[in-house]
Amino acid sequence: MSLIKTIKFKPLGDERGSLISLEGNKNVPFDIKRVYCIFGTGKDVSRGFHAHRNLEQVVVCITGSCRFILDDGKIKEDIILDDATKGILIEGLIWREMCDFSSDCVLMVLANGYYDESDYIRDYSEFLKEIL
Repeated sequence: MSLIKTIKFKPLGDERGSLISLEGNKNVPFDIKRVYCIFGTGKDVSRGFHAHRNLEQVVVCITGSCRFILDDGKIKEDIILDDATKGILIEGLIWREMCDFSSDCVLMVLANGYYDESDYIRDYSEFLKEIL
Protein backbone atom coordinates (compact mmCIF):
# COMPACT_ATOMS: atom_id res chain seq x y z
CA MET A 1 0.00 0.00 0.00
CA SER A 2 1.36 3.37 -1.00
CA LEU A 3 1.85 6.19 1.50
CA ILE A 4 1.10 8.69 -1.24
CA LYS A 5 -2.60 9.33 -1.60
CA THR A 6 -3.18 11.72 -4.47
CA ILE A 7 -6.31 13.73 -5.09
CA LYS A 8 -7.06 15.08 -8.57
CA PHE A 9 -8.91 18.39 -8.62
CA LYS A 10 -11.05 19.17 -11.65
CA PRO A 11 -10.00 22.43 -13.27
CA LEU A 12 -12.77 24.70 -14.51
CA GLY A 13 -12.31 27.52 -16.94
CA ASP A 14 -12.48 28.97 -20.39
CA GLU A 15 -10.39 31.24 -22.59
CA ARG A 16 -9.95 33.63 -19.62
CA GLY A 17 -8.09 31.05 -17.56
CA SER A 18 -8.65 28.23 -15.09
CA LEU A 19 -9.68 27.79 -11.49
CA ILE A 20 -9.84 24.98 -9.00
CA SER A 21 -12.36 24.96 -6.20
CA LEU A 22 -11.38 23.18 -2.98
CA GLU A 23 -14.37 22.32 -0.81
CA GLY A 24 -14.39 20.68 2.60
CA ASN A 25 -16.13 17.30 2.72
CA LYS A 26 -16.41 17.33 -1.08
CA ASN A 27 -13.10 17.13 -2.94
CA VAL A 28 -11.17 17.68 0.33
CA PRO A 29 -12.12 14.74 2.58
CA PHE A 30 -12.57 16.69 5.84
CA ASP A 31 -13.80 19.96 7.35
CA ILE A 32 -11.17 22.61 6.61
CA LYS A 33 -10.17 24.44 9.81
CA ARG A 34 -6.85 25.95 8.77
CA VAL A 35 -5.20 27.05 5.52
CA TYR A 36 -1.63 28.24 5.18
CA CYS A 37 0.87 28.78 2.38
CA ILE A 38 4.60 28.10 2.24
CA PHE A 39 6.52 30.32 -0.18
CA GLY A 40 9.85 32.06 -0.64
CA THR A 41 11.76 28.90 0.28
CA GLY A 42 15.35 28.89 -0.92
CA LYS A 43 16.56 26.40 -3.50
CA ASP A 44 18.77 24.41 -1.12
CA VAL A 45 16.40 24.56 1.87
CA SER A 46 14.54 21.54 3.21
CA ARG A 47 11.48 21.88 5.44
CA GLY A 48 9.07 19.78 7.40
CA PHE A 49 10.96 17.15 9.41
CA HIS A 50 7.94 16.32 11.54
CA ALA A 51 4.84 14.16 11.82
CA HIS A 52 1.42 14.83 13.30
CA ARG A 53 -0.36 12.60 15.74
CA ASN A 54 -3.88 13.49 14.62
CA LEU A 55 -3.86 16.21 11.98
CA GLU A 56 -5.00 15.47 8.42
CA GLN A 57 -3.72 17.65 5.60
CA VAL A 58 -4.15 18.12 1.87
CA VAL A 59 -1.16 19.77 0.19
CA VAL A 60 -1.36 21.44 -3.22
CA CYS A 61 1.46 23.13 -5.09
CA ILE A 62 -0.25 26.23 -6.45
CA THR A 63 2.72 27.25 -8.57
CA GLY A 64 6.23 25.94 -9.11
CA SER A 65 7.32 22.59 -7.73
CA CYS A 66 8.79 20.78 -4.77
CA ARG A 67 9.42 17.24 -3.63
CA PHE A 68 7.60 15.64 -0.71
CA ILE A 69 9.12 12.67 1.10
CA LEU A 70 6.65 10.66 3.19
CA ASP A 71 7.77 8.02 5.68
CA ASP A 72 5.72 5.72 7.94
CA GLY A 73 8.80 4.21 9.61
CA LYS A 74 8.81 1.20 7.28
CA ILE A 75 8.30 2.67 3.82
CA LYS A 76 9.69 5.93 2.44
CA GLU A 77 8.18 7.35 -0.75
CA ASP A 78 8.52 10.63 -2.56
CA ILE A 79 6.44 12.61 -5.01
CA ILE A 80 7.00 15.77 -7.00
CA LEU A 81 4.20 18.30 -6.60
CA ASP A 82 4.12 20.51 -9.69
CA ASP A 83 0.49 20.74 -10.75
CA ALA A 84 -2.28 22.75 -9.06
CA THR A 85 -4.78 20.07 -10.09
CA LYS A 86 -3.03 17.42 -7.96
CA GLY A 87 -2.89 17.30 -4.18
CA ILE A 88 -1.68 14.78 -1.66
CA LEU A 89 -3.62 13.66 1.39
CA ILE A 90 -1.47 13.09 4.47
CA GLU A 91 -3.21 11.38 7.36
CA GLY A 92 -2.04 9.39 10.34
CA LEU A 93 1.45 9.21 11.72
CA ILE A 94 3.48 10.07 8.61
CA TRP A 95 6.86 11.79 8.77
CA ARG A 96 7.15 14.44 6.07
CA GLU A 97 10.01 16.34 4.52
CA MET A 98 9.92 18.87 1.69
CA CYS A 99 12.85 19.78 -0.56
CA ASP A 100 13.90 20.75 -4.08
CA PHE A 101 11.75 23.88 -4.05
CA SER A 102 11.60 25.85 -7.30
CA SER A 103 12.11 29.59 -6.87
CA ASP A 104 8.41 30.23 -7.60
CA CYS A 105 7.01 27.42 -5.43
CA VAL A 106 3.87 28.17 -3.43
CA LEU A 107 2.47 25.30 -1.38
CA MET A 108 -1.02 25.56 0.05
CA VAL A 109 -1.87 23.33 2.98
CA LEU A 110 -5.44 22.60 4.09
CA ALA A 111 -5.79 21.10 7.57
CA ASN A 112 -8.64 19.56 9.52
CA GLY A 113 -7.49 21.18 12.77
CA TYR A 114 -6.15 24.39 14.19
CA TYR A 115 -2.45 24.79 15.03
CA ASP A 116 -1.61 22.64 18.07
CA GLU A 117 2.06 22.28 18.98
CA SER A 118 1.29 19.18 21.08
CA ASP A 119 0.20 17.35 17.91
CA TYR A 120 3.69 17.66 16.37
CA ILE A 121 6.44 15.06 16.61
CA ARG A 122 9.62 16.90 15.67
CA ASP A 123 12.21 14.24 16.51
CA TYR A 124 12.52 11.26 14.15
CA SER A 125 13.56 8.82 16.89
CA GLU A 126 10.52 9.86 18.95
CA PHE A 127 8.38 9.33 15.84
CA LEU A 128 9.73 5.80 15.46
CA LYS A 129 8.98 5.05 19.13
CA GLU A 130 5.38 6.26 18.72
CA ILE A 131 4.64 4.14 15.66
CA LEU A 132 6.10 0.90 17.03
